[in-house]
This record gives sequence, structure tokens and C-alpha cells, in this order.
Amino acid sequence: MKKVFLGLAFVLSLMILGAGTAHAQQSLEPRPSPLSLSTMKFEDAYVKITYNRPHKKGRTIFGDLVPYGQVWRVGANEATEITVTKDVKLGGKTLPAGTYTLFAVPNPDKWTIIVNKDLGQWGAYRYNKENDLFSFDVPTQKTAEVYEPFTIEFEKKNVKSTNLLMKWDETMVAIPFEF
Repeated sequence: MKKVFLGLAFVLSLMILGAGTAHAQQSLEPRPSPLSLSTMKFEDAYVKITYNRPHKKGRTIFGDLVPYGQVWRVGANEATEITVTKDVKLGGKTLPAGTYTLFAVPNPDKWTIIVNKDLGQWGAYRYNKENDLFSFDVPTQKTAEVYEPFTIEFEKKNVKSTNLLMKWDETMVAIPFEF
């Protein structure tokens, strides 16, 4: 009886060890929507946007994968965050120095961009409108090329202003950004 008990304990130990090893191997695999940063510096002001880059993979993006008229996390996985070290203007509104979450409500002709004070969110599942700092609308533009991964980047316009571009599939929004 003692041998049977020891044998079962040994088998159970191997199963637990194997499950832990499989979990560790999974966490080492790259994410399908990798983490990315977009940064910009002007004089002593610094901007960092942390987001995850989902890929098109042959899917219909806006109006399907990302439904129209619903709050979207602006990327994949964790909600997108923007950090600014100085007060700046985003979409014509003052964004105080700090870290915020960016959301959007995509529609065919415009996106509503939302700056929210809740941090550390996964997706937009816990989005709370009461924590919005502000929101504004920007028109959508059709791009000449298809953007396979969701992309956020800065397009410098002049010394003190730029556009914060969000591009995916054949859609782009240009958000005015001023230092």
C-alpha cells in the first residue's frame, strides 16, 4: 500500500511540475499583439504612448472587429496609455502633465478620442465615463496603403506642433498635438 501511495505522489508531482513548465514556456512566447512605444521630445517636454499592436490578418477591422459606436481601447491587450512631462494641447484641449488612458469611439466619418484618468486597465471593459478628463472628435481619413499592424506615430508639422497619427487597415486619424 505504501508503494502505491508513493507511486501516486510521484506521478502527481510530475504532473504539477509539467504544468508549471508548460505555463512558463507559454509566457515566454511573443504576444500576438506586441507592446510598442511611440515617443516625442520637444525642448524639456517628453511624450510617451504605450500601446499594443494588433494585426489585420485578413480581417475586416472597423465596423466588425472594432465595432462602430463603441468604446475601444485603441490597440489590443492593455488599454493604451499616454504620459506627458509638461502640459500640452491634445485636440485643442489642455492635457496636464501626467499619465492617462486613451480610448476612442470609432465611427466611419470620425473618431471620438477620450482621455481618461483610470490607469492599468485591460481593454475597455471597465471604462468609466465619470473618469474622463475630456474628449473631442477628429475626422477619419482613408490611407493610400493598408496598415497591417495598428500604428501610433508622430508626424511633425512645425517647431511646436505635430499630429499624433493612429493608423490601421485603410483608416487614419490625425490628432493635433501642441507643445
